[in-house]
Amino acid sequence: MKLAANLKLLSFLIPCAFLVPVLITLAPDLKEAWNSEALQNMKTIFISIFLEAAPFLLIGVLLSSFMQWFVSGEMVRRLTPKNPVGGVLVAGLLGIVFPICECGMIPVVRRLMHKGMPAYIAVTFILSGPVVNPIVFTATLLAFPSHPEIVIARMLLSFAVAALIGILTYVFVHHNPLKTPKRRGSAMVQTHPRFKMVKPHSHSADHDHAHDKNWRSFFIHAGDEFVDMSKYLVIGALITACIQTFISRSDLISLGNGPVASYLFMMGFAYVLSLCSTSDAFVASAFSHTFALGPLLSFLVLGPMLDFKSTLMLLSTFRTRFVIGLSLAIIMLVFAGSWLINLLA
Repeated sequence: MKLAANLKLLSFLIPCAFLVPVLITLAPDLKEAWNSEALQNMKTIFISIFLEAAPFLLIGVLLSSFMQWFVSGEMVRRLTPKNPVGGVLVAGLLGIVFPICECGMIPVVRRLMHKGMPAYIAVTFILSGPVVNPIVFTATLLAFPSHPEIVIARMLLSFAVAALIGILTYVFVHHNPLKTPKRRGSAMVQTHPRFKMVKPHSHSADHDHAHDKNWRSFFIHAGDEFVDMSKYLVIGALITACIQTFISRSDLISLGNGPVASYLFMMGFAYVLSLCSTSDAFVASAFSHTFALGPLLSFLVLGPMLDFKSTLMLLSTFRTRFVIGLSLAIIMLVFAGSWLINLLA
């Protein structure tokens, strides 16, 4: 184990050693470029995105670690509704009890699935939780004080999209979509999303595992999970900051002219900006005089469900094929739902 760790460290240090002379040679030019106004803006945007999301990610991994050490797989299976419709409805409203941002939602759900939560309930919770919660409700109401219909439409459409995708997952996903392989002694054993293929712990395994439950192990697990998930957050925040810095909003808005293009623009804009669901409503309110209800709604619903940084985190947790199908389903349902609401409004 130590040998593998040392080899991994050397494989990182050796290329860095060759880069040092190059960096010294280019130091004056790099310093000037680094201090340019554009890069200053990019650094500011990157730091703001990371600092906005990191606390929610930390809350998520702490909850994930708590579930790892203090919540048994048997407890999760016992509390999970056996009826798929009931399970989807409960999962769609769990955000009211657990108001976690999308950054913190993924590690929590991954741990719950390891404990035996079916895939369709987990997916519903991932999609609805970041929106259908009192914090986001209040933030949206403050951003649109004279348009309560936007607040209500956002909550209802988010719940409807999450519930429909949960049902689709129940019907079409017949294998465990988690990327992590089957592990012996774990609660997660190639689970079928319809409950019956989850094998419970043996009594002796639970008894042995109980001896390892202590606060030191709790924080070690939380730290490992935070490092594992935060690297995708960093990459997503960096690329998002680059896009926001070097592509002007006026150029993006010019692409959104037209009845269909306005929806596609606002959805793409939400994906690129990668804002936290607690703050995206204030950005959307800046477009309230430019776009109709439908495009605004597509921005407010799609962003918390699917953005650049969350895509990377989803890919680190679920199989690529599942993430692609999930992303397409989100995009199509959000577009159809927001267009229908705009038509009826």
